[in-house]
Amino acid sequence: MKPYVICLMITSPDGSLHPSRWTRSPDGERSDWSALYDKIHAQHAATAWMVGRVTMAEMSKAKAHPPTGAVAAKRPHHFARPGASSFAIALDPGGKLHFAGDELFGDHVVVLLGPDVPESHLAELAADGVSYVVSETREMDLGAMLALLEKELGITRILLEGGASVNGSMLAAGLVNEISLVIAPALEARVDSDRVIVFGKDGLAGKVELSLMSCDVLDHGALHVRYAVKAPRAEG
Repeated sequence: MKPYVICLMITSPDGSLHPSRWTRSPDGERSDWSALYDKIHAQHAATAWMVGRVTMAEMSKAKAHPPTGAVAAKRPHHFARPGASSFAIALDPGGKLHFAGDELFGDHVVVLLGPDVPESHLAELAADGVSYVVSETREMDLGAMLALLEKELGITRILLEGGASVNGSMLAAGLVNEISLVIAPALEARVDSDRVIVFGKDGLAGKVELSLMSCDVLDHGALHVRYAVKAPRAEG
């Protein structure tokens, strides 16, 4: 079994990933829409949230700090706090993230790593009390890794919150069950700007299908739209 994954993002009607670049609106402002997003985040009642390396690096400002003493670096996984009630999951194939402790915003940190991460980085994570899972295959099998988190940590519901490439990769791999969008009444419209979901040059056509679950009008001119993510139907 794998956790139920909801891709939760705040965006504009043109799919922008950057609220700081949006136009203004008479209906509200960025702080209003962010508060709505936080409310929806809580309503989803997930046991974990998940982001990619770039997004997590913006949250954790720690630099590399190898442990001073010998620290056992177990493979393929190390669960420092299996009894934690909430989790912050980072996808970091290259082992470039560092942490000042075992929590972010009160949630225990779990890092999903690629197979070539050095022992020194695992030792640093273990010394900081951070949990991790190292891929046992060259291509990271995120489905197997998430299934392990459900089995070992009891993570049954995850909010996937970016960046755009992580969202796209998870969708392409068939690991997202639902897309939940808070849509603000603003636009960016810059050429080549980042979208909330991206996946290579060919995109996601033929890889997923969406079905509307609900569309609710929120305060400050915003909408909350939810889509079920389904596997593509066979043609013919």
